[in-house]
Amino acid sequence: MTLFCLGSINLDHFYEVPQIPQPGETLLAKAHRTGLGGKGANQSVAAAQAGADVVHIGAVGADGAWAKARMAELGVRTTYISEVAAPTAHALITVDKAGENAIVVFPGANMHQSLTQLKTALLTAKRGDMLLLQNETNLALEAATLAGSLGLTVLYAAAPFEAAATKALLPLTNLLILNAVEMAQLTEATGLSPESLAPETIIITEGSKGGRAITQAGETRFPAFPVKARDTTGAGDTFTGYLAAALLEGQPLESALRLAAAASALKVTKKGTADAIPARAEVEAFLKAQP
Repeated sequence: MTLFCLGSINLDHFYEVPQIPQPGETLLAKAHRTGLGGKGANQSVAAAQAGADVVHIGAVGADGAWAKARMAELGVRTTYISEVAAPTAHALITVDKAGENAIVVFPGANMHQSLTQLKTALLTAKRGDMLLLQNETNLALEAATLAGSLGLTVLYAAAPFEAAATKALLPLTNLLILNAVEMAQLTEATGLSPESLAPETIIITEGSKGGRAITQAGETRFPAFPVKARDTTGAGDTFTGYLAAALLEGQPLESALRLAAAASALKVTKKGTADAIPARAEVEAFLKAQP
């Protein structure tokens, strides 16, 4: 079984600051570092670190060969990552001393996906494989439509939230993942409660409170694991990638959510994004140590 991810690839710039800047405020950063990021890349790496066979569909600029190489090092298949005329996307991330962040993204190459390449990649899929999407690339709707016709399960992490894109993808989505803020935005945009939306399964993450899963059988809560956060960037992506991998290997939803929550908890104890996502063995060891 294979997880296909149509997703963003970014160069992340991290700036450690005493607090998130306010409008009109200038701060001196205590440290600066760079690394692989983008919701798509983070999710692909997380799924690969969890043990899944992952094929990433994406785009970088002429300056992005390093990103493709790094993803391959982290276990992601990169055959369908193309070079386009636009520059590789980048993100400016400020992280305060509590690990909270504020992010600005320049989408660059992420919005120049090739429809031909997308079709070529997905036509290698087998019925029962999965497609993972977010809102950081073009062609998400085309990808979900083709995936459904091929018998793939469509997982959709609706971030960054954009009402029109999300409403269009909902009828094509099997499993929807969003945080509590995004769920409130979706409810406002559609006028529908989570229980009334099209996806068979909806996962709502709630940070340190854990989250809840809504299925036809009802609502199930899952806990978070208390840790000391150093950097919350990429925590949701880690959760999503691990959840996809666990479901792909046939785990029941409850155990898949527990694994994903543990991986997300470990991620926030480390600085960085894709490069800081924990390996499956580390997550399993963490779970064994829990009461």
